[in-house]
Amino acid sequence: MSNQEVVVLSVGGVRYVTRASTLQQFPESRLARMLNHDDWEFKLVNGEFFVDRDGALFSYIMDFLRTLQVSLPTDFSDYQRLRREAEFYGLHPLADLLSQEHLLKPRLEILEVRFSLQEMQAFFRIFGSCSTTVEALAEQITVFTGQQSGQSWSSPFPSQKTLVPLPLERPSHHDMVFQCGTEYSAGDQFVARYVSIKPDNRKLVNGTNVLGLLFDTLLKDGFRFISARTVTSEEKVECYSFERMKRPPGLTVTVNQTPGSSGVAQAGRGQMQKGK
Repeated sequence: MSNQEVVVLSVGGVRYVTRASTLQQFPESRLARMLNHDDWEFKLVNGEFFVDRDGALFSYIMDFLRTLQVSLPTDFSDYQRLRREAEFYGLHPLADLLSQEHLLKPRLEILEVRFSLQEMQAFFRIFGSCSTTVEALAEQITVFTGQQSGQSWSSPFPSQKTLVPLPLERPSHHDMVFQCGTEYSAGDQFVARYVSIKPDNRKLVNGTNVLGLLFDTLLKDGFRFISARTVTSEEKVECYSFERMKRPPGLTVTVNQTPGSSGVAQAGRGQMQKGK
């Protein structure tokens, strides 16, 4: 790589090394004009471009130029300051994205697990404030059914007999219902329902074991257990509540290639869409 392709910037004393093509993503920006020595704010000192701006926030500017996406940490709060930096550098698409602050802020997500035991069966109902989380969890949970003899129904693991997967009940996009355990069928036969939760490969019939595995799954997925309460003492329905801060999907700017631009990306204000 030639020296002309590598650009070194010192922003508020913080050193950044990047490609010239990265800085030229938006030809009308001050960073692109800087390479032509057309902006007095950028001083060339010992081969490095120096600018007296916020060096820490410039890391987000560089991330945007490299990915064309705004993806900020969950604890980020300097939206207005970063927007001012984007406006200073002439990166108007980035400034436009940052103006949609409500789309970039993390959101508190609540999930409730209702659990009840009735004789040899356990019933679960999961409700989540975010439908995509519930959809993802529904893809992890599988219920299997099969017949067991009276002597083996209490085994925590299924026999070698074929088990048939059952669809989860989905009353709405925000909740799901399933059960596990055994119920009397005929003679000494019992119908058993087992629950498996990916990535764990076990098929569990005991409701307490399933509840424990579900807890572990939620905690590993970033949820925090916050409370437990009894919903109805008569039916012994327990409700367990979890919460987590959910990072929003990144916002992406659409960049168009135009004839005569020598392959340099161009974008105007308002050419925005949600990221993948």
